[in-house]
Amino acid sequence: MITQILDKIDSIMYYPILIIVMAIAGIYFTVLTKGVQIRLFPESIRLLKEPPEDKKNVSSLQAMLVSTASRVGTGNIVGVSTAICMGGPGACFWMWVMCIIGASSAFIESTLAQIYKRKNNDGECYGGPAYYIERALHAPILAGVFCVFLIATYAVGFNLLCSYNLQSTFAAYSFYNEKITPIIIGGILAVLTGYCLLGGGKRIVKLTSVIVPVMGVAYVLISLIVIFCNITSIPHMFKIIFEDAFDFKAIFGGMAGSCMIYGIKRGLYSNEAGVGSAPNASASAKVSHPAKQGLVQTLSVYIDTILLCTATALMCLSSGVERSEAVSGAPYVQNAIASVFGKIGPTFITVAMILFAFTTLLGNLYYVDNALIFLNRKKQPSKLFMRCFHICCAVIVLLGAMIPMNAAWAAADITMGGMTLINLPSCMLLGKIAIDTLKDYEKQKKEGKKPVFKASDIGINTEELDFWK
Repeated sequence: MITQILDKIDSIMYYPILIIVMAIAGIYFTVLTKGVQIRLFPESIRLLKEPPEDKKNVSSLQAMLVSTASRVGTGNIVGVSTAICMGGPGACFWMWVMCIIGASSAFIESTLAQIYKRKNNDGECYGGPAYYIERALHAPILAGVFCVFLIATYAVGFNLLCSYNLQSTFAAYSFYNEKITPIIIGGILAVLTGYCLLGGGKRIVKLTSVIVPVMGVAYVLISLIVIFCNITSIPHMFKIIFEDAFDFKAIFGGMAGSCMIYGIKRGLYSNEAGVGSAPNASASAKVSHPAKQGLVQTLSVYIDTILLCTATALMCLSSGVERSEAVSGAPYVQNAIASVFGKIGPTFITVAMILFAFTTLLGNLYYVDNALIFLNRKKQPSKLFMRCFHICCAVIVLLGAMIPMNAAWAAADITMGGMTLINLPSCMLLGKIAIDTLKDYEKQKKEGKKPVFKASDIGINTEELDFWK
């Protein structure tokens, strides 16, 4: 019954509410910035090479990698597979659409986070949506509600789903038992997560942070091998993607379960554009102009969706293996790889999912810490509170391995949707500030200057800011 209630809330939240808000915001930002996410793509690439002004500070690249690490995870594998199996191959097209439109929202939210970032006692910067909602909109209660949704999303919704996604990869093996195996896997993952969160396991965290990028590259390479082995199927693959994407009779006949809605849901879950998570990382960068970080963050959205999500979608569809609700999630991807690599394929996916899931679980809580500090009147919570909180997070990981698939996805969708419904309208209200900032950046570039931002140049009250005075 709980699953049915969650599904109902999930369906109403995304259609019609969230799909309309996201479309309006994305198109609004794309038009007013004259397609910044496409027009200034070469400039975004160039900015990645810029070193930080001070080696002690976080660079644009480092901040982008933090947000990318959060975006890249089990959603790139299981989320895409679920969207195709449950919604149809057209979901791939709608993920691309959401990626391109959503990249403009990513620019706006990250630029705002840079403008309204705060300075701690060590001189380092931090911030995020809660801070620009509080300072620019003068809405501290709404900022607090956003933090509550963020904690619910990253400490509960996403971690429940991440744990479920990981245990589901073991269903391909003969030893898997529906009642026992999820408990064992969830228990091991919960203990490891709790151990690392409570101060131990630093070597484990360091090792996985090195291995995961390598695994991400290996995953793309293996996907390409599967695609090239099925190269004759590629024309048919693109045909079914576009036919399904524009089958509006089928889409509007069953909107909640259509390829459009699944593509939007899973695309948003994967790249998080407009959700309000990445700005927490963006605010930590030390750059000479806020627009720089906004431009760099658009790349993170592309890396996640255009590269990794597309790799999964094309690999699965080109392989020709059966897609259905029964194999949605990890099994569909495992079957696709097994069609070329045999038994090694599912094993590779399992290893990749273990690494992605583990780093995602820990990375999610980076954003949570920022929200807890905001709710605690900008002070670090006590060690006792954090210890109890981290134990609760480990218990959530255990529960996630045992709940039904629909409940896991619905919980993540609902909490993430709540964040988005606060962040995107706030960004629209503050959009002029970010757009004026972009114009200031482009003006200085045309004049041959190295862009340096002064808030007063675009009429911002500097009393509200810790930087840019």
